Amino acid sequence: MDYKQQAVTALVAALDGQLTADEVTNKLERPKTSDKGDLAFPTFTLAKTLHQAPQQIAQDLAAKLDTTGFEKVEVVGPYLNFFFDKAAYSADTLETVLSAGAAYGQNQDGQNGNVPIDMSSPNIAKPMSMGHLRSTVIGNAIANILTKNGYHPIKDNHLGDWGTQFGKLITAYKLWGNEADVKKDPINKLVEYYVRFHKEDVDKPELDDVAREWFRKLENGDPEAHKLWEWFREVSLQEFNDVYQELGVKFDTYHGEAFYNDKLEEVVQILRDKHLLVESQGAQVVDLSKYDLNPALILKSDGASLYITRDIATALYRDRTYSPVKNLYVVGSEQTYYFKQLKAVLQEMGVKSAPNLQHVPFGLITADGKKLSTRSGRIILLAKVLEESVKLAQEEIAEKNPSLANKDEVARQVGVGAIVFGDLKNERTNNIDFVLADQLKFEGETGPYVQYAHARAESILRKAPHVTVAAAGNELADPLAWDTIKTLADFPQIVKMACAELEPSVIAKYAIRLAKTFNKYYAHAKVLTDDAQLPARLALVKAVSGVLKEALRLLGVESPDEM
Repeated sequence: MDYKQQAVTALVAALDGQLTADEVTNKLERPKTSDKGDLAFPTFTLAKTLHQAPQQIAQDLAAKLDTTGFEKVEVVGPYLNFFFDKAAYSADTLETVLSAGAAYGQNQDGQNGNVPIDMSSPNIAKPMSMGHLRSTVIGNAIANILTKNGYHPIKDNHLGDWGTQFGKLITAYKLWGNEADVKKDPINKLVEYYVRFHKEDVDKPELDDVAREWFRKLENGDPEAHKLWEWFREVSLQEFNDVYQELGVKFDTYHGEAFYNDKLEEVVQILRDKHLLVESQGAQVVDLSKYDLNPALILKSDGASLYITRDIATALYRDRTYSPVKNLYVVGSEQTYYFKQLKAVLQEMGVKSAPNLQHVPFGLITADGKKLSTRSGRIILLAKVLEESVKLAQEEIAEKNPSLANKDEVARQVGVGAIVFGDLKNERTNNIDFVLADQLKFEGETGPYVQYAHARAESILRKAPHVTVAAAGNELADPLAWDTIKTLADFPQIVKMACAELEPSVIAKYAIRLAKTFNKYYAHAKVLTDDAQLPARLALVKAVSGVLKEALRLLGVESPDEM
């Protein structure tokens, strides 16, 4: 039974047309505690039109209200508080959750529409730092959430495998590098060369000229430059994939910037044919004044392309290949203005999917409040953080549960999960100051806390008889379970909200809330007492375990059955 709809129908009838069903729905609130009811309707806004005090309006409405299906409706000051029929609602909710299993909350709103997601996108020959974590795990979670809502996401790791930095790297390698050192420790050596280049070119600006010349050679297909570029790319991908495997993230394509090299001429030609290119100080730009934006620089005065030229080619390729219903770019907030320009240029070009282009911004990860930067050598390596997190999880297990089976695998699930969850519980546009120890706590709003709630539920089920969907149909009269039941019932709406807002933290915060209500229930209820309510209590535990596991899966976090 849809209690919310029942309340809306009853209120619309009692209000005699004063408010529409949508207006009533928008005004309904959820009381902070269950003793104040399960839905509340405030009457403040009706005071002006009805020329009565809100308290009186609430009293009058209560007298006219059809309360069929509700346990009771109470007037508290200016509020009408609706109390659901707990036993019937519990039975209905548990039966729905257990019947659906992992598919609970699944919908087909997306109608299988394609959604390319530009995500992760590390630069070749640079290590994956904590700065790359956000785009990777946010993009992956959004892909999972889109799938749950009936879309078909296409995860594209748009590698930074082209550009002037390769001229700098080749220059540095030629000056200070050797093959044997790079083969021993590829990424760290290449970064060392790159950082040294930026230190030395402060006093030797002529190095920039050498680097530009090497990149020109690379663009023109010089065999030596191209061989070095391919080598740098290959060793970088090997290291990236080790990190992705640890995070459990997979991609559908790895079309980096270099993939679009042969597609740039067509972009420039389309812009010319549509009379969009304008000369400005020798360069070629697109005027975006009608969008209240600065001109978009498409070609430099020497004819060289820029990031936006490649991104236009990328968007055009995705438009033709996927006919996307959304086209998402999971890229830091500092690029917001740039994506406004990109979208405006694509709209001017008449690219069909341009209106569906959406920048999904996120805040910075900082350390001690300071921004991370490869160029300055100030980086926190993601692989090292994951390794350290798993090690700390191993120490925690050794102390608290040394006889645990599969200790190393559980430590990996907890350690990696702590890092992923620790990022995703934050609203994505917020900055995060990273402190590893805070992520691994088993108390508070952390991944291990939610994982432990799931493991605790599984532990109860291992001690109990087999739980069936029929058992869920038993009415659970225990008032201690009520907050958990209502939280379980919220999940389908949470899934929709996370998709509409492209916000994984909606799922993470829900998982924390469900874990908290379940832990509170478990602390006060004797779940395994052999009485008539046992099947219904076990159904509740199984439903919680399943929904926690699914919520964590959507975030890209695993759920060990024992911890």
